[in-house]
Amino acid sequence: MVKAVVLGAAGGIGQPLSLLLKTSPLIDELALYDVVNTPGVAADISHISTTATVTGFLPADDGLRHALTGADIVVIPAGVPRKPGMTRDDLFKVNAGIVRDLAKGISEYCPKAYTLIISNPVNSTVPVAAEVFRNAGVLDPKRLFGVTTLDIVRAETFAQEFTGQKVPSATTIPVVGGHSGETIVPLFSQAQPSFNVPEAKLDAIVNRIQFGGDEVVKAKNGGGSATLSMAYAGFRFAEKVLKAVSGEKGLVEPSFVYLPGVEGGEEIAKEVGVDFFSVPVELGPSGVVKANNVLANINDYERKLLEVAIKGLKGNIEKGVEFVKNPPPK
Repeated sequence: MVKAVVLGAAGGIGQPLSLLLKTSPLIDELALYDVVNTPGVAADISHISTTATVTGFLPADDGLRHALTGADIVVIPAGVPRKPGMTRDDLFKVNAGIVRDLAKGISEYCPKAYTLIISNPVNSTVPVAAEVFRNAGVLDPKRLFGVTTLDIVRAETFAQEFTGQKVPSATTIPVVGGHSGETIVPLFSQAQPSFNVPEAKLDAIVNRIQFGGDEVVKAKNGGGSATLSMAYAGFRFAEKVLKAVSGEKGLVEPSFVYLPGVEGGEEIAKEVGVDFFSVPVELGPSGVVKANNVLANINDYERKLLEVAIKGLKGNIEKGVEFVKNPPPK
């Protein structure tokens, strides 16, 4: 029996994510939690004729505890969305507080669950969760993931004109670094099967991958952000984790992880100078089996992108850690 939980299930990402999780044959029980509307979302989704039973919880009546108890995997899209002109960093104070409180619940009610964080800014919210888990004595870096899959999905999609693949996801393109703007570094030189992006088009496609979220915000005229594509990306990563847990081998996907706590991570941490970083990770029943170092053979163009990314990441990570160590006044 596999129990999956979505924290923030009534939001713009949470609803389609919950819908996709309901379709998965790998899930037997789906618990939805949010501050409003969750019973309605749960009732709606429960009518879908797939395996998982669905329940919805609100903060009242100890809802977070009921939602999390017995959870095997917890996906967190909770938080406020980006608005026009707002960077992921602008979201920090509100979303960091939300993630901190939800992480406290996980540490108490399901400390061994795989925790997948979507809430932006991921570069800071994952360190927030890690510090909460560390303080509670339950930090297992192999089971804590920042979901950066949307960057990979965008790279696959935007590069299709150069790959020649009918199905964009048939090309594996590592995307490393973080999950905001210039911290996102697509490594076209490491793609499988290999392909070539003309030099004249390289800057444009990299920029589109890095700032694809702005494209969606603009297209929605300020009425929303990248909720549907993010829900798909969150589901894709969650499903890979669940498949790995059930014994499927050879599953690899980039994720923003705490490098010193996973096999192969120490070497990468020394190379990049930060402890949290998105790299392709091999998944298994215990979570991260190994972090794969794909940086050794990158080209000069990618190395320059990486230098810029690391500078931004250092500040993002420090901000997350500091938020837990010295909480801002309420």
